[in-house]
Amino acid sequence: MSKLSGLSVHAIEPERLADLRSRAASRLTGPAATKGSPARAADALTVLHALASSPETAWDALALLHELQVHQVELDLQAQELHESRAELESALRRQIQLYDCQPVGCFTVDAQGVLHELNQTGADMLGIGRADACGLRLDTFVCAESAGRFRSALSSVDASVRRPSYPLTLCPKDGPARPVFASIGADPAANRYLVSLTNATDEQQPQPETS
Repeated sequence: MSKLSGLSVHAIEPERLADLRSRAASRLTGPAATKGSPARAADALTVLHALASSPETAWDALALLHELQVHQVELDLQAQELHESRAELESALRRQIQLYDCQPVGCFTVDAQGVLHELNQTGADMLGIGRADACGLRLDTFVCAESAGRFRSALSSVDASVRRPSYPLTLCPKDGPARPVFASIGADPAANRYLVSLTNATDEQQPQPETS
């Protein structure tokens, strides 16, 4: 029976396995389960044939056939649950992407040199450039000279353990007039990069004129 040792299910928790086995057994009277891999099917059939060929082991063959059927249905149920979980994750991911793009704040992911790697649609609109065209460009090229120096200094001093307050910059979009914004920078926990957010300054929060 050593050839069938690989048929045990170890990929899920014991309680989940017990639940699947119970559900699988209740479905054995339904439509036949789909076949497994050709190699495993041939191996199982070889053992079944050997057992069924002898009256002394015929009952063992029936018991083994039942176990194989249960196992196959368990695999089918696992595959179904994995498919459902993937669909839920994809739906949640689409939702998060929509929320990211619809944020009223420009969101950017840059490296240590300030090169853009990711940005949301609001950020692209603030820069006056398409998202695909923006990737690979330096974010400091979209701000005035004084702001660019301030931005590079802030980027080089980011501390993952300290939350930096917002500071004023003057944004110079590719297509449109310059306007004041507030910027904040933080370390990206998922990569060796930085998260930058730009918020349009309100009339009550106009940044003070920058000095060199």
